[in-house]
Amino acid sequence: MVTPSAVKSRLRTQQIETPSWAYGNSGTRFKVFAQPGVPRTPEEKIDDAAQVHAVTGIAPSVALHIPWDRVDDYAALAKYAEAAGVRLGTINSNVFQDDDYKLGSVTNPDPRIRRKALAHLLECVDIMDETGSRDLKLWFSDGTNYPGQDDIRARQDRLAEALAAVYDRIGAHQRMVLEYKLFEPAFYTMDVPDWGTSYAHCVRLGEKATVCVDTGHHAHGTNIEFIVAFLLREGKLGAFDFNSRFYADDDLMAGAADPFGLFRIMYEVVRGGGFEPETGVAFMLDQCHNIEAKIPAIIRSVLNVQEATAKALLVDRDELAKAQDAGDVLGANEVLMDAYHTDVRPLLAELRAEQGLDPDPLGAYRRSGYGERIVAERVGGEQAGWGA
Repeated sequence: MVTPSAVKSRLRTQQIETPSWAYGNSGTRFKVFAQPGVPRTPEEKIDDAAQVHAVTGIAPSVALHIPWDRVDDYAALAKYAEAAGVRLGTINSNVFQDDDYKLGSVTNPDPRIRRKALAHLLECVDIMDETGSRDLKLWFSDGTNYPGQDDIRARQDRLAEALAAVYDRIGAHQRMVLEYKLFEPAFYTMDVPDWGTSYAHCVRLGEKATVCVDTGHHAHGTNIEFIVAFLLREGKLGAFDFNSRFYADDDLMAGAADPFGLFRIMYEVVRGGGFEPETGVAFMLDQCHNIEAKIPAIIRSVLNVQEATAKALLVDRDELAKAQDAGDVLGANEVLMDAYHTDVRPLLAELRAEQGLDPDPLGAYRRSGYGERIVAERVGGEQAGWGA
């Protein structure tokens, strides 16, 4: 029997990283709607992330994106974050927003462009050294649109060469986290289209290379929890990018489209030991907020992940194992459903009160006046967003 106190004890260790770009203007490929009060600098993004952590208590780090968050002194930026009450987390590279990368970055047939892309990836490792970050997240838009456009196998060779160069550069305490995406922007082949491709490259590279599972980067009907269970079993699950999708890479608020799916994923995380801090699995949001207020949307997403985790921790695994061993199909399913249908909000409110936090994080943020204050103060300058 799982007790509420045991669940709260484990939830006290939970950490969810928020992405700097989610605080800027970003959204669909059709149109990005600007909002008042949006950050203009990396420091203002950090300020917003600190507000999320202040009311939730479980978002102590913020991921950076280079060059969107480029500054002259990254060590100083790390100190700024520490003073604000958070720390700098994952460093995300960008080899997809330069005209040179039209036909690919590290897999481009042009050696000059491949060298340029690799130089940026190595720059990101230099930044990690300054910020004290553990993880370098790599996502490549590289791929082809037409049969015969390029040699598929040769592109894999080029990718492997670049990954090996970056892997050799990262320190003993650092990791490479390789993301994948089924399609977009390339529509015939993506060079890292799925978890299997990422996994194969990571296995060849070594223990410091792991897979990042973005919950929006799969074909319809893909069983993401199976992928999670497999990668945990192999010790190759490095990170999550949480978001929701209805159709493709929608980047909507985590837990908004399919909260039951998020619960199933988090159960496999708990079952496979991925929730234990020593396993090193990083839990990060990867979202954009086009029509909704950004900071409240991020708070809501953090809470959705927390609620799914609490329900996953409530699964009576002893009873589940008994039902599974007995071949009791309905009984096993009922154990999972009992946990999922549990209203964990009172338990989480108790946990926050015990931690000295407001039991209602969204209400606390709204009452703080922070949203109104940044609208009044952040006038002039260039708002952050895609490409800034």
